[in-house]
Amino acid sequence: MYEEADDGEVVVARVAALDVGKAEVVACVRIPGESGRRVQEIQSYSTMTGSLLAMCDHFRCEQVSLVVMEATGDYWKAPFYLLEQAGFTVWVVNARDVKHLPGRAKTDKLDAAWLCKVAERKMLRPSFVPPAPIRVLRDLTRYRVDLITARTAEKQRVEKVLDTAGVKVSVVASDIFGVSGRAMLHALIDGQRDPKALAELAKGSLRGSAKRAALEEAFTARFFTDHHAFLLATMMSRVERLDADIAAVEARIEAELVPFADQVASLDEIPGIGRHAAAAIIAEIGVDMSRFPTAGHLCSWARYAPVISQSAGRSHGKNATGKGDRYLARALGDAAVNAARTHTFLGERYRRLARRRGKLRANVAVGRSMLVIIWHLLSDPQARFNDLGPDYYEQRIRPDRRRDNHVRALQQLGYYVTLEAAA
Repeated sequence: MYEEADDGEVVVARVAALDVGKAEVVACVRIPGESGRRVQEIQSYSTMTGSLLAMCDHFRCEQVSLVVMEATGDYWKAPFYLLEQAGFTVWVVNARDVKHLPGRAKTDKLDAAWLCKVAERKMLRPSFVPPAPIRVLRDLTRYRVDLITARTAEKQRVEKVLDTAGVKVSVVASDIFGVSGRAMLHALIDGQRDPKALAELAKGSLRGSAKRAALEEAFTARFFTDHHAFLLATMMSRVERLDADIAAVEARIEAELVPFADQVASLDEIPGIGRHAAAAIIAEIGVDMSRFPTAGHLCSWARYAPVISQSAGRSHGKNATGKGDRYLARALGDAAVNAARTHTFLGERYRRLARRRGKLRANVAVGRSMLVIIWHLLSDPQARFNDLGPDYYEQRIRPDRRRDNHVRALQQLGYYVTLEAAA
C-alpha cells in the first residue's frame, strides 16, 4: 500500500530504490500522489529471476524513470542486468555517498526509503558500469589473472617440494618449467634417479659442459622418494591443466577483442603495453571515454591521483592515491615496469622519479601518465601515440639549471666547486 511521504525539493518525479541482499531485494517506489504530496510504497522481492521480472513489471506500471541501488558485493548485478535489459535507467551508487544519518534506526526498508529520497533529489552520482561487451571481456581478463595467480602458486609448491627433497635444479636452471625443466621433472616422476641421465635431457644453453655438470650435482639427491614423486606428479598435472585453461581463455579473449581491434592496436603503441595489457585496460575502463570528461577524471576514478586531506591550513595523511580497481592497477603497474626498461620518454620518466622518490612512486606516476595517454587515444580515434624521446627532459632544462644541479650534487659529496667559463 502507498503512504504519504514528506514533501521536499524533487527533481526525479518517479523513482525507485533497491536494497539488495543475497536472497531478498527491498524496493521502495516514490511517485507523486493525488493531493500533491509524495507517496511511497515498499515491497520485498525474492532474488529469483521470476520475482525480479515481476518487480520490473511493477516499476513499468508505475512509470518509474530511474532505479538506484547500492553496490553490495556482487548481489547487485542480477537486478541491474534485468532492469537494464527491461529498458530502465539504472544507477549503481557508492555506499559512502548514501550513508544514513547517525542515530537513526537501520533496517532494509529504512535503507531503501532513504536511498529513494536521496535519489529523487539527484544528490547521487552513478558509478561506472561498462556495457555488456566490455563486461564479457572483463570477466575473461580477470579470470585469466586469477588462473595465472593459481599457476604461479602451484609452481612455487613444485619448487618447494624439490628443495625439500634436495633436488636443487632451480639453482642451475632459471626456469624449471621450460622445455628442459619439464622433461627432467617428468623423468624424475617416472622413476629416473640417475643424475647423468637426467642432465642429458637438458636442451639449449643447459647442454653446456659447465651447466650439465651443475645439473648432475643438482640431481644428486639421496632422499627423493616415491612420496615426493607423487606430490610432484600431482602438482605438475595441475600446472599443465592451468596452462591449457589459460590458453583457452586467451583464445576467447582474442575473439572478444575483434570489435576493439583498432583500440587495442592504438594502445599497443605505448611503450610497456602489449596485447594482454591492452585487453585488460580496455576491459576495465571500456572504450567510450565520454563517461570520463577529462583525463583527470579517469585518473581520479582509477585512484591514480593523490587524495588531498587538509584542515585548518594543515595537510593530513600521506596524500596516497587510495584503493582503486586492482586489476587495472596490476595491468598499469606491469606496463610501467616494462616501460622502465625501454629507451623512451616513459622509461626515462620512471628512472628519473625512481632515483629521487623510489620505485613505488615512480610506478604510480608512470601509470598515471599512461592513463592520460590512453584517455586521449581512446577519445580521438585519429590520435596516434608519439614518443617524446628519452632526452625530452634534458632539452627542456635550462643550461643554468643543469649547471646548478651538478654543482649542488658535487657539494653534497663534500667538494668545493669553483666554476670557470671555457674559452
